[in-house]
Amino acid sequence: MSKSINTFSFKILLLFVASIFYELVYAHGVSARDAGFIQQINEQAISIFIYLGAKHMVTGYDHLLYLCGVIFFLNRLKDVVIFVSLFAVGHSITLLWGVISHTHINPYIIDSIIGLSIVYKALENLGELKNLFHINISPKIAVFCFGLIHGLGLASKLQDFIISDNGVIANIISFNIGVEIGQIIALTIAYSVINSWRKIGGFYENARTSNFVLMFLGFLLCFNQIGAYFLHV
Repeated sequence: MSKSINTFSFKILLLFVASIFYELVYAHGVSARDAGFIQQINEQAISIFIYLGAKHMVTGYDHLLYLCGVIFFLNRLKDVVIFVSLFAVGHSITLLWGVISHTHINPYIIDSIIGLSIVYKALENLGELKNLFHINISPKIAVFCFGLIHGLGLASKLQDFIISDNGVIANIISFNIGVEIGQIIALTIAYSVINSWRKIGGFYENARTSNFVLMFLGFLLCFNQIGAYFLHV
């Protein structure tokens, strides 16, 4: 009886989180305040961009949702470091290259793909990828490739706000350092919560529900961005 009550309470909590995410999804991207601040910078500003990068990652729910999916079933800290590092390398490559080379993709399109990356990870965690699509891609290759996509998405957003090339390379490198700092902070908390959940109990009983909610949120982000694309076009 107690177990069924805990499971029901957990599902209610997940629905509550999903409803909050539904509201947050409309505020996705670089905040208006930060965007205006970036537009005023026309010189090297290392500390400022480190702060902005860390802030973006800590509040960047699309990246965090994907990475939480990545570490969801990882029991060893070594594996967490490997997978998160692969994502960070991919993210860094396209973030730096995208801004420096002025490679720009419509933010709504790239964000819809990022939403699908969350769906992909949820399906992978559920063991349904092979059943649905008859594919068997290495999780490490997948996380690196999705890191490339996430980085390109952020690069496209930043290009809309950076109006000066003065110190741009140092600023983008600083921003990327900040992103990685924010990522370490956020994932340390997420990994601690997941580990505590395993010890308390109920983790594996609710694992499928958790990943179905993760998949729902990924679809929500994807469809929202597709709708926004057609509205703006």
